[in-house]
Amino acid sequence: MTLRTILVCLTSTDTATELLRSAAVLARRDNAHMIGLYVTESLVVYPGIAVHIPEVSYQGFIASQKAHTKEVKELFDTFAKTEDFPTEWRQVSSENGFLADSIIANARFVDLVVMAQEEDGEDRPLINNLQERVIKEGGRPVLVIPRGYTAETLGEKVLLGWSETREATRAVHDMMEVASADASVRILRVGKAPSNTLADHTANDLAVALSRHGPSVEIVHREKDGGKVPDILAHEAFEMGADMIATGAFGHSRAYDFVIGAVTGHLLSDAKLPVMFSK
Repeated sequence: MTLRTILVCLTSTDTATELLRSAAVLARRDNAHMIGLYVTESLVVYPGIAVHIPEVSYQGFIASQKAHTKEVKELFDTFAKTEDFPTEWRQVSSENGFLADSIIANARFVDLVVMAQEEDGEDRPLINNLQERVIKEGGRPVLVIPRGYTAETLGEKVLLGWSETREATRAVHDMMEVASADASVRILRVGKAPSNTLADHTANDLAVALSRHGPSVEIVHREKDGGKVPDILAHEAFEMGADMIATGAFGHSRAYDFVIGAVTGHLLSDAKLPVMFSK
């Protein structure tokens, strides 16, 4: 498959260049149209709370937003001048105050959304849990780039976390949009390995189906042995020299995630490689 439209969510000058350069790896390969999306924040006044915002505070907020927008656009324009694939700067306003709603609205029509990993200790209420909301509500695969990471390759060596779930199935087919035609794909099963690997019909059928698209595919089984699934994924990705992990996201209820611990949450905050999440 071929990517045709990539949405890059630019929320910080600290991560904009890393995101653009990483997404460019895929855009160059497919000559995809890249949209640099910047959402301006709004002052939020909650209903039922009588708060007077001094004019000087309001004007200061507007000025800071304009300055930040200018910085991010300059970074985007400088980047765009060095590339041959089509690019588009898109600036929208978060009318209700929450950036996620604006990003989700713009994500509906693209092939892939690229976002930065949430910053440690970041306390901007309007963007907290931003990645989680876009993954859950956007309906499109979201590629999250770790802090301080700039991809040199993407989709050439892919670790695919597999289980018989709707989310994992979505991840398989979304991955085929991102993976290169001659990619190496390792299907990872976490859990007790079958005594006869030929009896693992779903993984075997999946491997055959994926290989028909061109990638070379292998299946591995790894037992937990007291380890956490995100750590097993990370170790396996390191062992194979993967440049991307693909996985289903938020496959359990909030209660389950609270008690057991959410794999998706760990990957969102701690992954050292780009992770593509599908929901």
